[in-house]
Amino acid sequence: MLISILSGGVFLLGIFSCATLQKGPLVPGEVRLLSIDVPGAGIKANLSFTVNVFFDSVGEPEITKVCLYEPGQDQNCFDASYFILGTKRALRVHMPGLNTGSHRVECYAQYIRDGQTRKTNVIATQILVGL
Repeated sequence: MLISILSGGVFLLGIFSCATLQKGPLVPGEVRLLSIDVPGAGIKANLSFTVNVFFDSVGEPEITKVCLYEPGQDQNCFDASYFILGTKRALRVHMPGLNTGSHRVECYAQYIRDGQTRKTNVIATQILVGL
C-alpha cells in the first residue's frame, strides 16, 4: 500500500511540477529556473531529502542561494551545489524534513549579475511525504 501511495506521489510530482517561465532570450549572467525534481522512490516524514533544481543561463552563473518554501511559511535559503545531469544544468539542495502529507513547495534562486544580487523566477512543485 505504501508503495502505491509513493508511486502516486511521484506521478503527481511530475504533473504538478511547474514553472512560471519568463519570455524572451536570457541576457549574459541571467538565471532562469525551469523545474524541480525530487530524486528517489519516496520521501519519508521528518527526514531531510535532496532536491534538484534545473535551470538555464547564458555563461557560468554565480548562484549564491536557493530558497525553498511553502506559501505563507518562512523561506529557507540554502547553499546549493552546481552539477550537470545529462545535458541539463542543476542545483542540488538538501532540504529539511517535512510532515506527512502533500506540500506545495515554491523555489527561487539568488544570483549575482552586474555586481548586484538578483532573484530568479519562482517555480513550484507538489511534494508528497509518506510515513
